[in-house]
Order: sequence, then C-alpha cells, then structure tokens
Amino acid sequence: MILELSVQNLGVIEASTLVLRPGVSVLTGETGAGKTMVVQAIELLTGGRADPSMVRNGAEYASVEGRFEMPTGEEVVLRRVIPVEGRSRAYLNSALAPASQLAEIGSKLVDLHGQHQHQSLLQQKVQRAALDRHGQIDLDALNAARGEERRLLQEIEGMGGDARTRAREIDLLQFQVNELEQAELNDPRETDALKDLEELLADATAHIEQGNRARVTISEDEGVLDLLGQAIAAIGGRAPYQEIAERLRGLQAELFDVTDEMRELVDRIDEEPERLAEVRARRQLLVDLQRKYGDSLDDVIEYRSEVSERLERLQNHEAVATELEIALAKAKGELAVAAGDVANARRAAAPAFADAVNHYLPELALEHASLSVDVRGDDPADDVEIMFRANSGARQHGLAKVASGGELARVMLSLRLVLTAGPPTLIFDEVDAGVGGAAAVAVGRALGRLGASHQILVVTHLPQVAAFADQHLVVDKTDDGRTVVSTVTEVTEEHRVRELARMLAGQPDSKSGRQHATELLEQAELDRSQV
Repeated sequence: MILELSVQNLGVIEASTLVLRPGVSVLTGETGAGKTMVVQAIELLTGGRADPSMVRNGAEYASVEGRFEMPTGEEVVLRRVIPVEGRSRAYLNSALAPASQLAEIGSKLVDLHGQHQHQSLLQQKVQRAALDRHGQIDLDALNAARGEERRLLQEIEGMGGDARTRAREIDLLQFQVNELEQAELNDPRETDALKDLEELLADATAHIEQGNRARVTISEDEGVLDLLGQAIAAIGGRAPYQEIAERLRGLQAELFDVTDEMRELVDRIDEEPERLAEVRARRQLLVDLQRKYGDSLDDVIEYRSEVSERLERLQNHEAVATELEIALAKAKGELAVAAGDVANARRAAAPAFADAVNHYLPELALEHASLSVDVRGDDPADDVEIMFRANSGARQHGLAKVASGGELARVMLSLRLVLTAGPPTLIFDEVDAGVGGAAAVAVGRALGRLGASHQILVVTHLPQVAAFADQHLVVDKTDDGRTVVSTVTEVTEEHRVRELARMLAGQPDSKSGRQHATELLEQAELDRSQV
C-alpha cells in the first residue's frame, strides 16, 4: 500500500506531502484544483509515461516520490524526476532504475481505474486468473501435466536430433571419450606433482653437485664438524660453559644426521633425460586437455564422466527414445484429460462469475449494462475474455475496449467487489462520472466495502461518495493573478463538514448544507457499520 506521497512542481502542485492510511481515502476539491495531478503522480511512480509539459510553470523539474509497503511487509521508495529539458529519471530506493522496473513493481502494488488506465484486470491473463480464482478451479493437475510434457519434449530434443546428426555427434563423443580414457586421469592434483618432478629432473646435475658440496663442507677435514669438535673440546671441561657445551654436542649430533640424509638424497637423484622428457610430455598433454575440456583437471575428469554418459545414451538411442516416446504419449493423454477438466470447469464457472459481477452493476448506475465471460479456444480454454456492453441492444466488446472512463471504473469496482485478491491499493478516478443521488450513495457504499480489504484512493466530486471515506483529502487552489498554486491537506470533523457542504451547495458555510453534510456522514457511518 501507499504509505507516503510527496509531489513537487507537478502541474499546479508546488509542494505537497500526503500520508495515506488503510481504508478509503477520498480526494476532493474545485474543478481544476489539481486532483488529477495526485493520480498522475502515482501513475508516474508506477512506470507511467513522463512528459515535460507536466512540470509546473517556472520550475526546472518536477519530482514525485512515494513510499510503499510491499505485500511481504518490506518498504520500497520509488521516485521519478521529470526535467523541462532532457530525459526523465527513475529511482528505486535512491538508486537509478529503468522506468520499466518501476512499472513491474507498481503492477504488484497499485491498480488505477478510470481515465488513467493502468488496470491489471484489462489483461486477459489476469481475467483468466480471476475466473479461475472465483470458480475455485484446480489447476494443479494441468500444471503438472504441462510440466511433464515439457520435460519429456526437452529430453527427446536432447537425444541428438535425426540419425545423421546423431551419428556425427557419436563420432565426436567417441573421439573425446577415447582421448580422455587414454590419458588415464585419476588424480586431480597430478599437475602439481608433475611440476615438482620436472623441476627436480631439469636441474638434477646442479642438485647433485651442490648437495655434495654442502655435505663435504660439513664433514671433510677442517669442515664444520671438525671446527665444532674443536670448540667443544675447548670449553667441554669448564664449569661456566657446561650448558653451552651440551647444546653444541646436540648440534654436532644433528649435523651427523644431516650429512647422512644429504648423502641419501644425492644418491637418489638421477640424471634421467628420458624421464624428464616423459614428464614434460605428460604435462603438455594435461595442458591440452584442460584447454579443450575444462579449466582444471577436476573439470576435465567431470567432463569425461558427462560425455561418457551422453555417448552411452546416444548409442542406446532406440531403446531410450522408445521409452521416452511411450512416456510422452502417456503424458499427452494425462494432459488432455486435465485440460478437458479445466476447460469444462471454466465454461461452467463463467456464467456464475458474470452473474456475481452483474449483481452490482444496477446499483452503480449501470442499470442496462451487462457483463459476460467468453471462454474460447481448445482445451484447456485459456482464451478467457470479459465482455461488456453499457446499454441494452448494444454489442458486447472486450473490457479493454470500453470507451467511457466512468463506466470502466464502475465495472472495475464491481469486479473488485467480487474478487478479493489483486494489488493492495486501488485508485478510482471518475468512478462516479454520470451518477448521482441513490446511485452515488451505492458507489460510496461499494467503495467502503472494498476498503475493508484494500487501500482505496478515490477522486470524486460527489459528497455521497466522499462521506464514506476513512480519510478526506482536499486540494485547494490559490491564484494571485500571476501563478496558480495547489496544496493538498487532510480535513477532519468540522472542516470535513464544511467541504461536504461546499460539494453539496457550493457554500461551505450554508446552514442547510452543513446539516445535510452531517446527515450524509451519519448515514455513511451507519451503512458501514452494517456491512
């Protein structure tokens, strides 16, 4: 729902901020005061077309910002900026966003009914969903059957196409499998091990020479061990150096062990040019395989498994294809049954759905109007369209082609009274066009009923409708001869009575008008308490 709306320099509105509440909010004011600008502001926030002519005279740009509560409870902030020159900008939570993204979010939050057509119910897919919801039509079996058919068709398509295409793919896969199997890939860490081995073999001569030099330096006459022995002999019998002498003896023992290990290491290093060539060739093979089949040996090994399975399936094509065709035929049969059931249910539910909506039309000053639901097409009859005629004897047309904004808004109101789902915020502009008296009261009563489950914003010039509001907003216009400025304020108690009196008689301070306004509010309150 809309929590807060801020409008700056849009049309005649210089700067206004509205805090909207749940239930029914009405927007009233003199003709030309700018009521429609508020609706236009919301339309802009929900992806509507921006035009520089919307910018207030003398301003460089218009700005509209709205804070919305999503059905999940999360809050989002939408914003549009329309400059006098240049392209408009859209923002989602202060970040630049395409207007199409605002439209996508807006379609889940708001439905506009009236002269600014943004109604989701004009879309045939939404009309179909409305019929299904009202008729409690179970689509689970149909959706499951469609999903199974789609899965099997994709699997059959993935079997390799015709025989010639399949033969070419088998040849390619066989080559790849042979190449990968001949490589005998077992250890994904083999590349690292080969690298270490190549470094050892490539520098074997130097390793041997330097190892022997280090060993001789330690163990030959006058080498490290001899010099260390002389140091130990010099201090070995002297009490102050007893601890140090022991540590030096430990070093002496460690050096003996080191020289033995170095001798063994040097003896194990061989100069093997043939082995080195083998290691280098193996490393190059692994590099080539990774270039063709994966970024790492892990990827190459995984690819080998996948391609082997694919080859096996293609080689066993006939048997697998037969199984898939049998499964597909079964799925198509189940789909046909489910589609027939849904089609029958939709055709049976359509008259009841139309009757439920038609029930509300007469009391909304559409006495001679009627609505029907066409269910067309092959099973499951997905071609569902709501048809409407405004007068007796007229031809019915699709709901989207209804010309009168007021008629369309009242039809939408009837539909919404029947359907409890839909976007959380509904905006009605011109819903009361062409009605008055008892019909106007009926429109107000219907909006009040709808306000129990939705946030409703109504632009109206009828006091009978305004009396049913939970929140009454008034657009005031001031003209100093040079500029026109409109502001939006909420009125309550005595101020609200004065506004209803103005709407009734054009005289907010008229005693009879104020008395009539009070009676309207009391009657509306009584009607609402009886819903």
